[in-house]
Amino acid sequence: MRRAAFVFAPAVVLAVVLTGRPAFAQDPPPPLPRVVVDLHGLIPIFPNDAVQLADSRGLSVSELPGAGMGGRVSADVYLMKIKATTFGAGADVMLGVSSSTPAEGVTGLVAVNERLREASGHVSVNFGSGHGWSYLSGGMGRSRWSLHPAGSAETNADTEALPTVNYGGGARWFAKKHLAFSLDVRIYEIQPGSSDGPRPGSPRTRLFVIGAGISLK
Repeated sequence: MRRAAFVFAPAVVLAVVLTGRPAFAQDPPPPLPRVVVDLHGLIPIFPNDAVQLADSRGLSVSELPGAGMGGRVSADVYLMKIKATTFGAGADVMLGVSSSTPAEGVTGLVAVNERLREASGHVSVNFGSGHGWSYLSGGMGRSRWSLHPAGSAETNADTEALPTVNYGGGARWFAKKHLAFSLDVRIYEIQPGSSDGPRPGSPRTRLFVIGAGISLK
Protein backbone atom coordinates (compact mmCIF):
# COMPACT_ATOMS: atom_id res chain seq x y z
CA MET A 1 0.00 0.00 0.00
CA ARG A 2 2.87 2.38 0.75
CA ARG A 3 4.36 1.86 -2.71
CA ALA A 4 1.01 2.46 -4.39
CA ALA A 5 0.44 5.61 -2.33
CA PHE A 6 3.78 7.14 -3.33
CA VAL A 7 3.11 6.38 -7.00
CA PHE A 8 -0.38 7.87 -6.69
CA ALA A 9 0.77 11.07 -4.93
CA PRO A 10 2.43 12.96 -7.82
CA ALA A 11 -0.51 12.20 -10.11
CA VAL A 12 -3.01 13.53 -7.59
CA VAL A 13 -1.03 16.71 -6.93
CA LEU A 14 -0.72 17.37 -10.67
CA ALA A 15 -4.42 16.70 -11.20
CA VAL A 16 -5.60 19.06 -8.48
CA VAL A 17 -3.27 21.83 -9.63
CA LEU A 18 -4.52 21.55 -13.20
CA THR A 19 -8.20 21.14 -12.40
CA GLY A 20 -8.64 23.75 -9.66
CA ARG A 21 -10.56 26.02 -12.02
CA PRO A 22 -14.09 27.41 -11.88
CA ALA A 23 -16.65 24.64 -12.21
CA PHE A 24 -18.99 26.90 -14.19
CA ALA A 25 -18.65 30.11 -16.16
CA GLN A 26 -19.23 33.55 -14.74
CA ASP A 27 -17.98 36.89 -16.04
CA PRO A 28 -16.10 38.07 -14.12
CA PRO A 29 -15.43 35.08 -11.80
CA PRO A 30 -15.73 35.84 -8.08
CA PRO A 31 -12.55 36.17 -5.97
CA LEU A 32 -11.59 33.67 -3.32
CA PRO A 33 -13.60 34.05 -0.11
CA ARG A 34 -12.04 35.68 2.93
CA VAL A 35 -12.13 32.53 5.10
CA VAL A 36 -12.44 28.78 4.36
CA VAL A 37 -12.63 25.86 6.81
CA ASP A 38 -11.71 22.31 5.72
CA LEU A 39 -12.94 19.10 7.35
CA HIS A 40 -11.04 16.09 5.99
CA GLY A 41 -10.88 12.38 6.58
CA LEU A 42 -7.33 11.05 6.25
CA ILE A 43 -5.31 7.98 5.31
CA PRO A 44 -1.88 8.35 6.98
CA ILE A 45 0.72 5.89 5.64
CA PHE A 46 2.61 5.07 8.85
CA PRO A 47 5.94 3.27 8.27
CA ASN A 48 5.81 -0.46 8.92
CA ASP A 49 9.38 -1.37 8.00
CA ALA A 50 11.45 1.10 10.08
CA VAL A 51 13.84 -0.81 12.33
CA GLN A 52 14.92 2.24 14.35
CA LEU A 53 11.30 3.24 14.93
CA ALA A 54 10.51 -0.23 16.29
CA ASP A 55 13.68 -0.21 18.42
CA SER A 56 12.75 3.18 19.90
CA ARG A 57 9.66 1.57 21.46
CA GLY A 58 11.04 -1.88 22.23
CA LEU A 59 8.95 -3.47 19.46
CA SER A 60 9.69 -5.72 16.51
CA VAL A 61 9.23 -4.46 12.96
CA SER A 62 6.45 -7.00 12.37
CA GLU A 63 4.43 -5.33 15.17
CA LEU A 64 4.35 -1.87 13.51
CA PRO A 65 0.76 -1.14 12.45
CA GLY A 66 1.28 0.60 9.09
CA ALA A 67 -1.42 2.62 7.30
CA GLY A 68 -4.35 3.92 9.36
CA MET A 69 -7.06 6.56 9.36
CA GLY A 70 -7.67 9.95 10.90
CA GLY A 71 -8.96 13.47 10.43
CA ARG A 72 -7.83 17.05 10.00
CA VAL A 73 -9.44 20.43 10.61
CA SER A 74 -7.90 23.52 9.03
CA ALA A 75 -8.81 27.16 8.54
CA ASP A 76 -7.40 29.58 5.95
CA VAL A 77 -7.60 33.33 5.56
CA TYR A 78 -6.91 34.78 2.11
CA LEU A 79 -4.96 37.98 2.46
CA MET A 80 -4.13 39.44 -0.94
CA LYS A 81 -4.17 38.75 -4.67
CA ILE A 82 -1.36 39.56 -7.08
CA LYS A 83 -2.33 38.93 -10.70
CA ALA A 84 -3.55 35.30 -10.88
CA THR A 85 -2.18 34.28 -7.47
CA THR A 86 -3.90 34.67 -4.10
CA PHE A 87 -1.81 34.38 -0.94
CA GLY A 88 -3.20 32.94 2.26
CA ALA A 89 -2.29 31.85 5.78
CA GLY A 90 -3.88 29.48 8.24
CA ALA A 91 -3.57 26.76 10.85
CA ASP A 92 -4.52 23.10 11.14
CA VAL A 93 -4.70 20.19 13.57
CA MET A 94 -4.37 16.56 12.51
CA LEU A 95 -4.93 13.19 14.18
CA GLY A 96 -3.93 9.85 12.68
CA VAL A 97 -4.38 6.44 14.33
CA SER A 98 -3.54 2.85 13.51
CA SER A 99 -3.27 -0.48 15.30
CA SER A 100 -1.99 -4.00 14.80
CA THR A 101 -3.18 -7.32 16.20
CA PRO A 102 -1.18 -10.56 15.89
CA ALA A 103 -2.75 -13.18 13.66
CA GLU A 104 -4.49 -16.02 15.45
CA GLY A 105 -2.00 -18.68 16.45
CA VAL A 106 1.04 -16.37 16.20
CA THR A 107 3.06 -16.18 19.41
CA GLY A 108 5.71 -13.71 20.53
CA LEU A 109 3.95 -10.65 19.09
CA VAL A 110 1.77 -8.08 20.87
CA ALA A 111 -1.06 -5.78 19.76
CA VAL A 112 0.18 -2.23 19.18
CA ASN A 113 -1.58 1.15 19.11
CA GLU A 114 -0.22 4.10 17.14
CA ARG A 115 -1.37 7.72 17.23
CA LEU A 116 0.03 10.92 15.72
CA ARG A 117 -1.23 14.33 16.80
CA GLU A 118 0.02 17.41 14.92
CA ALA A 119 -0.70 21.14 15.00
CA SER A 120 0.87 23.75 12.74
CA GLY A 121 0.55 27.09 11.02
CA HIS A 122 0.93 27.34 7.25
CA VAL A 123 1.02 29.66 4.24
CA SER A 124 -0.43 28.98 0.80
CA VAL A 125 -0.43 30.13 -2.80
CA ASN A 126 -3.76 29.68 -4.58
CA PHE A 127 -4.82 29.65 -8.24
CA GLY A 128 -8.41 29.99 -9.42
CA SER A 129 -11.61 31.76 -8.40
CA GLY A 130 -14.30 31.53 -5.75
CA HIS A 131 -15.96 28.71 -7.73
CA GLY A 132 -12.92 26.46 -7.36
CA TRP A 133 -9.17 26.72 -6.95
CA SER A 134 -6.00 24.71 -6.49
CA TYR A 135 -3.25 25.47 -4.01
CA LEU A 136 0.22 24.64 -2.78
CA SER A 137 0.98 25.11 0.91
CA GLY A 138 3.57 24.46 3.59
CA GLY A 139 3.87 24.96 7.31
CA MET A 140 5.69 24.23 10.56
CA GLY A 141 4.47 22.86 13.87
CA ARG A 142 4.83 20.09 16.46
CA SER A 143 3.84 16.44 16.57
CA ARG A 144 3.37 13.87 19.33
CA TRP A 145 3.91 10.34 18.06
CA SER A 146 2.57 7.65 20.40
CA LEU A 147 3.48 4.03 19.61
CA HIS A 148 3.22 1.36 22.31
CA PRO A 149 1.72 -2.06 23.13
CA ALA A 150 -2.05 -1.90 23.60
CA GLY A 151 -2.99 -1.39 27.25
CA SER A 152 0.47 -0.18 28.35
CA ALA A 153 1.32 3.31 29.58
CA GLU A 154 2.89 5.88 27.29
CA THR A 155 6.63 6.52 27.64
CA ASN A 156 8.59 9.75 27.29
CA ALA A 157 9.08 8.93 23.61
CA ASP A 158 5.30 8.85 23.13
CA THR A 159 4.75 12.30 24.60
CA GLU A 160 7.76 14.21 23.24
CA ALA A 161 6.89 17.22 21.05
CA LEU A 162 8.71 16.71 17.73
CA PRO A 163 9.34 19.62 15.30
CA THR A 164 7.43 18.90 12.10
CA VAL A 165 7.34 20.47 8.64
CA ASN A 166 4.51 19.74 6.21
CA TYR A 167 4.03 20.54 2.54
CA GLY A 168 1.65 19.53 -0.21
CA GLY A 169 -1.22 20.67 -2.37
CA GLY A 170 -4.86 20.22 -3.14
CA ALA A 171 -8.01 21.74 -4.58
CA ARG A 172 -11.54 22.78 -3.69
CA TRP A 173 -14.59 22.59 -5.98
CA PHE A 174 -17.66 24.60 -4.89
CA ALA A 175 -20.78 22.94 -6.32
CA LYS A 176 -22.87 25.04 -3.90
CA LYS A 177 -22.43 28.58 -2.69
CA HIS A 178 -20.94 27.68 0.71
CA LEU A 179 -20.07 23.99 0.37
CA ALA A 180 -17.28 22.32 -1.61
CA PHE A 181 -15.63 18.95 -2.12
CA SER A 182 -11.91 19.21 -1.35
CA LEU A 183 -8.82 17.04 -1.69
CA ASP A 184 -5.40 17.38 -0.06
CA VAL A 185 -2.16 15.40 -0.48
CA ARG A 186 0.54 16.16 2.10
CA ILE A 187 3.91 15.03 3.43
CA TYR A 188 4.89 15.48 7.08
CA GLU A 189 8.63 15.61 7.80
CA ILE A 190 8.93 14.58 11.47
CA GLN A 191 12.25 15.28 13.18
CA PRO A 192 14.09 12.56 15.18
CA GLY A 193 13.06 11.89 18.76
CA SER A 194 15.29 11.81 21.84
CA SER A 195 16.69 8.56 23.18
CA ASP A 196 14.87 7.12 26.21
CA GLY A 197 17.23 5.15 28.46
CA PRO A 198 18.84 2.34 26.44
CA ARG A 199 16.42 2.81 23.54
CA PRO A 200 17.37 5.02 20.57
CA GLY A 201 15.19 7.95 19.59
CA SER A 202 12.68 7.58 16.78
CA PRO A 203 14.19 8.31 13.35
CA ARG A 204 13.50 11.27 11.12
CA THR A 205 10.37 10.19 9.27
CA ARG A 206 8.57 11.24 6.10
CA LEU A 207 4.85 10.53 6.56
CA PHE A 208 2.58 10.58 3.52
CA VAL A 209 -1.08 11.55 4.10
CA ILE A 210 -4.05 11.58 1.71
CA GLY A 211 -7.08 13.64 2.76
CA ALA A 212 -10.53 14.32 1.31
CA GLY A 213 -13.70 15.90 2.61
CA ILE A 214 -15.61 19.18 2.56
CA SER A 215 -14.77 22.89 2.63
CA LEU A 216 -17.01 25.62 4.02
CA LYS A 217 -16.86 29.31 3.12
